[in-house]
Amino acid sequence: MASAKSSRSRPAGHSGVFPVNAAAGAGGGDGGVQLADKLKIFKTDNFDPDAYVQSKCRTMDEKEIRHLCSYLQDLKKASAEEMRRSVYANYAAFIRTSKEISDLEGELLSVRNLLSTQSALIHGLSEGVQIDSLSTGPEGSAEQDISTVEDQEPSEIWKWSTDFPDMLDVLLAERRVDEALDALDEAEQIAADAKQKGTLTTADILTLKRAISENRQKLADQLAEAACQSSTCGVELRAAASALKRLGDGPRAHSLLLSAHNQRLQLNMQTIQPSSTSYGGAYTASLAQQVFRVIAQALSDSAEVFGDEPAYMSELVTWATKQALSFSLLVKRHALASCAAGGGLRAAAECVKIALGYSELLEARGLSLSSVLMKQFRPSVEQALDSNLRRIEESTAALAAADDWVLTYPPTGIRPFARSSAGNLALQPKLSSSAHRFNSMVQDFFEDVGPLVSLQLGGSAMDGLLKIFDSYVNLLISALPGSVDDEVNLEGLGDKIVRMAETEEQQLALLANASLLAEELLPRAAMKLYAMNPVRGPDRQSRAAEQREWKRKLQRTVEKLRDSFCRQHALDLIFTDDGDTHLSAEMYINMDNTVEDPEWVPSPIFQELYGKLNKMASVAADMFAGRERFATLLMMRLTETVMLWLSDDQSFWEEIEEGPRALGPLGLQQFYLDMQFVILFGQGRFLSRHVHQIILNIIERAMAAFSATGMDPDRVLPSDDWFFDAAQETISRISGKPRVANGEREVNSPTASVSAQSVSSVRSHGSS
Repeated sequence: MASAKSSRSRPAGHSGVFPVNAAAGAGGGDGGVQLADKLKIFKTDNFDPDAYVQSKCRTMDEKEIRHLCSYLQDLKKASAEEMRRSVYANYAAFIRTSKEISDLEGELLSVRNLLSTQSALIHGLSEGVQIDSLSTGPEGSAEQDISTVEDQEPSEIWKWSTDFPDMLDVLLAERRVDEALDALDEAEQIAADAKQKGTLTTADILTLKRAISENRQKLADQLAEAACQSSTCGVELRAAASALKRLGDGPRAHSLLLSAHNQRLQLNMQTIQPSSTSYGGAYTASLAQQVFRVIAQALSDSAEVFGDEPAYMSELVTWATKQALSFSLLVKRHALASCAAGGGLRAAAECVKIALGYSELLEARGLSLSSVLMKQFRPSVEQALDSNLRRIEESTAALAAADDWVLTYPPTGIRPFARSSAGNLALQPKLSSSAHRFNSMVQDFFEDVGPLVSLQLGGSAMDGLLKIFDSYVNLLISALPGSVDDEVNLEGLGDKIVRMAETEEQQLALLANASLLAEELLPRAAMKLYAMNPVRGPDRQSRAAEQREWKRKLQRTVEKLRDSFCRQHALDLIFTDDGDTHLSAEMYINMDNTVEDPEWVPSPIFQELYGKLNKMASVAADMFAGRERFATLLMMRLTETVMLWLSDDQSFWEEIEEGPRALGPLGLQQFYLDMQFVILFGQGRFLSRHVHQIILNIIERAMAAFSATGMDPDRVLPSDDWFFDAAQETISRISGKPRVANGEREVNSPTASVSAQSVSSVRSHGSS
């Protein structure tokens, strides 16, 4: 029994693959909950398919019906994939249980054979006792029986049983396996009939059974020896395995079948030797062809001889997994290791794609080995991926140290966005030198990483690219002059040196670099990447959502640079070089303590703000051609930064509301003029609705502080036209654009209407 058990024992282990005839899924995706919800209607006991189809198709035209059929097909594939994943999650326990069942069946067979032998022995002994008891009868009776037997001629059955061992020896010597098997089956039947009918003595039956057992073992050994020969062809191997199974030793037959294929594989692989000068993909293809061809043949042979019995299928899956693991380790050692170490992402991805391509040929037959391969390949591919991303980051940082932050078209040697010609020159991106290099390397990276999308590594690539783009934006932030005092912006830069952007044109070029990369170049390259690996059904919607989220992350990274730019310029406007402020409560409070008549123009800080915005808008019109919205949002953000600082400056409002000197009529008039000036020059260009409301709140707060002194703001403030004329005069002088003819407002202009509404609203609220 021990030997029988050992011959049937097989190594257990998790395979990560599926048996033959299992459904090959084609979907699933990440939306498990959504898929379950979609399938609920089909799981009910009273589901009527005809009624369901009629309810869907009653008002549909042909195009809609075709769309529904396509949707149901996608849902069917997704359901099959979900089922396959569920089976995969519990497959280790399934294999272990199948092996234990197989071993238990073998033990039961051995016990049954032993009981049968013991039963025959007991029957033989009992019949022997009865024969001996006959000799104690009257004298002459035994002699009479003997003489009677001697007088009878031997029966045909007795003659056949006597000749059987010699006949079987001849069949075995001539390797006439099928005839030998038929003879053994016939002998078994004759022994059973003879025992039942008493046509043979017990001794003859025991002799016949002994001959049957010995010749069965001899035939089994002969078949096993033939199966182990390297010269045995496929037909002979299947015949030997089938004969062994017919002899009752199926586990041994299946193990020998797999062992023969393994031996053949090892011989074939000896002819494939890796070379340091050869291409890794060629080695991978040659090796994969041998390995997966043998696995496919073993799959066919097992199915032909043993069908889809779970015990044999589990052993086959375990064996195939072991072969795939050995193959992946060879590819990893002789092809992927060198690619990963040298940053050869394209070569590494191609090796993996070749290997998985051969593996996918087996998936149609229910044997999935891709998870086994990817578990081994993933670390090497990720190493090559990280190496490429690090190279892009380091190369871009080195160029940023010498970048003059001047936007130009792609120089010679840098990969263009589109083919250059007189007709499409405008399609070429205008970037600085480091951004051109960054874009070129990213375009190459997307081509190299293309195969990784189908290998479930596209997410890692996109996350890595987002990380290096964030690193590049941090470099741009550090190029702003004010960033030297901003430790947050410099975090993670280490000892990288970046050339400063001194002028506003150079600083706007930083924003042009980041915005063009984030809004157009990188998302468009990502779309090309995903176009190489199309998906359908729910996965398509999921991928589109991932792309949108990835683009939003790029844009949020650019917002860091935009906010740093606006914060720096706002601080330059508000504070002097020695730390004093250009915008303080004293500049308004002190106006009522002077004897000179004030010059009613907006305060210098707000005139400078408008001049800066006007200049930046002119420069941005060329830099952000086609992306005017980004330029507009940038100017709005700068205005917002200044006004938020004024709104949140506690020291300013403490002086206005609680200081020893109250805000007087002249100070209120100047403050109101400044705010109205910002509303007028910002409306439609530099002012968002949010900031507009902030300014109105600021005005209301100042008027409330003035009202707290017991004076009425409406009695001391001039008319709305006065504020508009004073502000408009300054706008015309700074912008160089003449006012409307006769110095009057356009009654229907948005600026006039919004200004009038703002003044009226705030004044009426302040008076109340």
